[in-house]
Amino acid sequence: MAETTTAAKTIKLIISRQDAPDKQPYTEEFEIPYRSGMNVISALMEIQRNPTKADGQKTTPVCWESNCLEEVCGACSMVINGKPRQACSALIDKLEQPVRVEPMRTFPVVRDLVIDRERMFNALKRVKAWIPIDGTYDLGPGPRLAETKRQWAYELSKCMTCGVCLEACPNVNDRSSFIGPAAISQVRLFNTHPTGEMNKDERLEALMEDGGIEGCGNSQNCVRSCPKGIPLTTSIAAINKDTTKQLFKKWLGV
Repeated sequence: MAETTTAAKTIKLIISRQDAPDKQPYTEEFEIPYRSGMNVISALMEIQRNPTKADGQKTTPVCWESNCLEEVCGACSMVINGKPRQACSALIDKLEQPVRVEPMRTFPVVRDLVIDRERMFNALKRVKAWIPIDGTYDLGPGPRLAETKRQWAYELSKCMTCGVCLEACPNVNDRSSFIGPAAISQVRLFNTHPTGEMNKDERLEALMEDGGIEGCGNSQNCVRSCPKGIPLTTSIAAINKDTTKQLFKKWLGV
C-alpha cells in the first residue's frame, strides 16, 4: 500500500515535466518537508523555492498556473493521482504518496503543467456563450426569470472553464472535433436567459454542426468529475431535445 501523508515528515511527488510543446515529457521525483494543511499548490511552491530533486540534484523550477486558490478561477487544473481536478483544493493529507502530478493531456502542453486551453475557449466562441447587449443599456431592466429557471441558471453559471470535464470525457481528444460538455451546458444557460434567448436558434445550429452534440457518447464522466457539481448530463439531454426540435422546425420551414 502507498504511504499516507498524515504521519509522514516529508512529501514525495512525481511530476511530469515537458520543456517545450515539441519536447518529449519526462518525470522528476521530489521530496519536500511536510506541513499540515498543505495542498498541491503549496507543494509546488516549495519545489519552486528549492528546485532540488529527491536524489539531491538541482533542476529547473516546475511551471504551473494558478490564480484564486479558492477553486473559482479554474486555472490550476491538472491530473493528480490519475484524476483531473483543481490543485488548490487537492489537500496533501488526503492524497496517497507518492503524489503523481501531470498536465491535462486533452489540451496541448506549453511547459510542464501549463496547458493551452484555446480549444475550450474557441468552443465557447462557436456557440456565442454570451448575451449581446449592444444598444440596450438605456432600455431599463430586462424581464425577470421564473424562480425555477433562475435556480437552474445559477447551477449552470458555476462553470469556471477549468477544462476538467473535457479531460475526463473520452470523446474529447486530438482525433475528435467534439465541442465538449462545458460549451453545451453554457448553451443551455444562455438560452434560458430572456435576452440570451434571442440567439437561441443560432446557438442550437452551432451544436448541430460537425463536432457538436452528436459527438457525446454518454459516458457521464463529465458530471462525475466536475468540481462544481454542475448537472452537465442533464444539460446535454435538454439541449439534445432542443436541437431535435430545431431540426424539425427546419424541415417544416417554421
